[in-house]
Amino acid sequence: MAKAKATVHGAVSLVNAIANQKGATLGIGLKVEATVESSPGKGITIQSENKSLSSRLINKTVEKVVSKKDLEQNKISITLDSEIPTGYGLKSSSAISSAIAMACAKIFKPKFTDQQILLAGVDASIESKVSITGAYDDACSCYYGGFNVTDNAKKKRIQFEKGPSNLIAVIFIPKNRKRGNLKKLKILSSIFDNAWELARKANYWEAMIINGLATASILNSEPRIITDLIEKGALGASVSGNGPSIAAVTKKENEAVMKKVFSTLEGHIIVSKISNKKAEVHEV
Repeated sequence: MAKAKATVHGAVSLVNAIANQKGATLGIGLKVEATVESSPGKGITIQSENKSLSSRLINKTVEKVVSKKDLEQNKISITLDSEIPTGYGLKSSSAISSAIAMACAKIFKPKFTDQQILLAGVDASIESKVSITGAYDDACSCYYGGFNVTDNAKKKRIQFEKGPSNLIAVIFIPKNRKRGNLKKLKILSSIFDNAWELARKANYWEAMIINGLATASILNSEPRIITDLIEKGALGASVSGNGPSIAAVTKKENEAVMKKVFSTLEGHIIVSKISNKKAEVHEV
């Protein structure tokens, strides 16, 4: 019998990686906790209040870390507790797969490196078709916190730094979960490339705004909401991931004004601090 608990945070998008496999993200405080317990027997069981989680992603992640031999001899029980809404572009899949990989590694592969843990989740995301690019950019900000600019095709971090601790993300979760056609993001690949180059040079907010206007125009959001948020004091604002959530990063004192901009839309709002916290795991 062994038991481990991992905590990994969510993130918001600065540059969407679908067009060019190059992305940028920023860690936020919403978290996922995964508790993994092994006992004699066989099979993987999953307990979670969230019924829309991909069990294929979870099973694949376990298989990436735990050897076939160990899977034959151990019953693996996974309990998930997540503050991140699923399916809104706030990186819940990356946070969940990283947390499960981390907790499994603690029990079965204690010498696993950060990169091996990250890649287990990324590869599982591709194989279970949860993500198109494997979302290495998302995984990095969930795992390390702060700003992460990545080349997803090479699975490499190009630029990384901590985010300012006095900032918050005001996130709008629309009632309508409809997303636009993701393939159309490639039409604007040169725009996303420019945004990524800005992020690489640490011009994160400019990158986020360009990304916001480009993604909003394609993914069924209203681009005007992005400009309204900037006008009212957001440093950056964008559709997060493939939507439909919209995130505005701002100083704490602007929280009420941001909420007011979103108040004309149907949905609800989550406020989260920017997170620079690296993922953690411990034996229970």
